[in-house]
Amino acid sequence: MDEERKAALVRITGRVQGVCFRAWTCDEAKRLGLTGWVRNENDGSVTALIAGPQSAVVTMLSRFWQGPPGASVVDVAHEDASSIEAPEGFRITR
Repeated sequence: MDEERKAALVRITGRVQGVCFRAWTCDEAKRLGLTGWVRNENDGSVTALIAGPQSAVVTMLSRFWQGPPGASVVDVAHEDASSIEAPEGFRITR
C-alpha cells in the first residue's frame, strides 16, 4: 500500500534570508521526492509549501530547523495544506 500523501504550509523565521535558504530547501525537497515551492517574505521569513509522502514531509519539517550553513532558525511553524496546491516538481518563487 502506498504511503499517505501529505502537504504542509511552513513559515521559517530567524536568519533565513541571505544564506541560500531557498536553494537549500529546493535541493533537500528534491532529494526527498517532495513537490511544492519556497519563497522569501517581506518580513525576513521564508515560506514553503511541501507535499509528498508523509514520512518525507516529516523529515523536511525536521530539516528546516537546521537549514543551510549560515542560517539561524528561530521557529518552524506549519499547518496542514492541500497537496492539490503543490505544483509538479519543486521550485523557488517570488
